[in-house]
Amino acid sequence: MRYVRSVLSAAALAALTVGTTAALTAPASAAPNTTPQKVCGSSYKTVNSAAVGSLGTVYLTYNASNGKNCVATIRNTPGAVQEMSAWVGVPDTGEYDEDYGNYTSYAGPTYVYGKGHCVDWGGHIKNVHVQVTGTNCGALKENRVTFVR
Repeated sequence: MRYVRSVLSAAALAALTVGTTAALTAPASAAPNTTPQKVCGSSYKTVNSAAVGSLGTVYLTYNASNGKNCVATIRNTPGAVQEMSAWVGVPDTGEYDEDYGNYTSYAGPTYVYGKGHCVDWGGHIKNVHVQVTGTNCGALKENRVTFVR
């Protein structure tokens, strides 16, 4: 009888361990663990975005109180380290900021003063690059390019 209880206890413990592990494991298609506002700051509002293929999104945000733009590239599924970037520039003034490296979730923030100016911005995840030029400046038409290297 004692042997039966030990076997049953071990089986119950094994089932509990497997169930707990399954419950604590993140699903394969987990949602992003951040937002552009968490990366750039709560006063930055998203004004434009561009998909990085199926890997994520590059967000252009703007803070009306200080006139600054911020860019963040956010992966759809955080996980293993990937090469990523986020960048933003103002052609009129030559101001430019970039964040480039190996990240698990997002690249950025990158900031420039953009009030009253067109901005160029973009980023990449792995080998998919996005470049958006001449944006958020009134009547001018923006140019979007997505390419794989």
